[in-house]
Parts: sequence; C-alpha cells; structure tokens
Amino acid sequence: MQTTPSDTILVIGAGGQLGLELTHELRQRYGASNVVAADVRPPKDEATQESGPFELLDVLDKNRLEEVVRRYKPKQIYHLAALLSATAEKNPKFGWQLNMDGLFHVLDAAVDLGVQQVYWPSSIAVFGPDTPRANTPQLTVMNPNTVYGISKLAGEQWCEWYFRKHGLDVRSLRYPGLIGYKSLPGGGTTDYAVDIYHKAVTGQRYECFLQENTYLPMMYMPDALKATLDLMHAPADQINIRSSYNLGAMSFSPAEVTASIRRHYPDFQVSYQPDSRQQIADSWPASIDDTAARQQWSWQPDYDLDRMTDDMLVNLKQQLTVSV
Repeated sequence: MQTTPSDTILVIGAGGQLGLELTHELRQRYGASNVVAADVRPPKDEATQESGPFELLDVLDKNRLEEVVRRYKPKQIYHLAALLSATAEKNPKFGWQLNMDGLFHVLDAAVDLGVQQVYWPSSIAVFGPDTPRANTPQLTVMNPNTVYGISKLAGEQWCEWYFRKHGLDVRSLRYPGLIGYKSLPGGGTTDYAVDIYHKAVTGQRYECFLQENTYLPMMYMPDALKATLDLMHAPADQINIRSSYNLGAMSFSPAEVTASIRRHYPDFQVSYQPDSRQQIADSWPASIDDTAARQQWSWQPDYDLDRMTDDMLVNLKQQLTVSV
C-alpha cells in the first residue's frame, strides 16, 4: 500500500534501535510532520523529538493508545515496542505482557479506529532447537525456548488471524540480528555484533559473550529499513504470507566479524566468555532461507559483511570525532 504525502504514520517504539532509524527514514520520505514518533520515554536523540511530532506512549495503556490514534488518524502503524530476547529472560512475565498485550492493543485499535495497515516485527527467535539450523525454511518446526521467541510466534499467529478475521492489512518480517551505528545495543542476543564495532573504534578490547564460531543470521540496518519499506509498499496481492516472512542477508560468526574489523584495526583484541546468551544463540538458525520474500516482493539485500564493516567503522569514527 503506497502512502501519500498527506497520510499520517505512527511509529510506536520510536526510541529503539530500529524505531530510531525507521522514524528518520519515514520522515525523510513523507515529511517530518506526517510521521508521529511515540515511545514510553522521551527520546535520547533530540532530533527525533524536534524534527516532528512526538507522543509519550506506553503501549500497555490502551486508552492512551486509542487517544493518540484518534488524534492523528494514522493510515499506518509501525508497532516496534518489545522486550528483546536476553532482557525478557530476566523478566519473563513482563516480557510476555509487553510483547503480547501491546500487540493486541495495536491490532484492536487498528480494527476499531480504521487504521489501514499495521507493521509488526517478528524475529528469528521464533525458531528453536528442533528447527533445521542451516537455511532455515519459511515453514518448519519451530518450538522456541525463550519468552521473546514464544511471544513472537504467538504474535505471528494472531497477526494472521486478524488478517483472516478482520481483513486487517498486517505485515511482518522475521528479522535476523540488526546492526547499526546510530544506537547502542538494546538487550538482544545478537548485540555483540553492534558492540564489537564500538570497542574497535574506541581502541578497547572486546569480550564476546558468544563462542567464536557461533554463526547467526545478521543484517545491516540500511537493509532492514529497505526490507521493511519494500514489504509495506508491495501490492497486497503479492503478500501471500500473513504470519511473518523469513528475511536474510548474511550469516557470520564472532571470529569472522573480528577478521573483517582487523582489515582496518590489525591489533584489535577479542576474547570469548560465553554466558547464558550462548544457549539462546545455539537454539536459533545459523542461516535463513528467504526465498518467499525474494520471489513475492523482490527482496534483495545490498550489504555483505565487509561492506557493512567498512560503513560501520567510517560512521562510528565520525561520531567519535564529533563527540570529542
């Protein structure tokens, strides 16, 4: 569904790793005044608040959510608020409440108040230790063993149900680990692949919480933004999966990203001290089969590991220079 310059878009969870960059991208495309950023706390990035409308919003407060939707009448809602994998394991009941009740509140508000389209992200966390790890298929045994994964799998089924029951145009992607330079890690199992670049640029050693040969699917943030907007702009008759699409770009291990960084920082030191996140990583895919996304709406990533590393390091060095 194509939006027009006069359409309003609501981004819930705009202060998170994905929300921050998606809000900026949407404002560039559709005008800052047409993209409402909402989060449970004021943004640390002042540009998010100053460049366009911002609303304090706890998605668990259904009345407040409905108030915001009624006021702005968005055509699209991007619902990104969630408690991520490692964080949710420490607070499982709240993780379930936020991830599930928040989704219900958004889906119900969309149906009741006439929102045409909802985007909700899923994750490779929906897969579990029984899932084939290499080239994990779109349709396969899942059995997630984390609160985050369980909530995402349940959410996928509810999204499909709201599409069948109510005709709500809800769309979703199973993100791999997302890597970007504009925000710090937010409590995910794949966060090492963000933090490791920060340590390299600042001349610090890095202690990795995963084993050096642990392969996980990863994606650079520009590709994640591209995939999200390509999916949302695709004609409805091309969207044949209403649970969530597998999405792939690259897979690498901590040892491989270290080698890529050492092309620029030959003396960069990394040690390995696996913690509880290793068990989570071991239950997730090592690589993803995203044939459905490539065939149905022409998904194609732009970045491989070395190209991502080059761009990450350039931008992080620029940020460091500006902050000094």
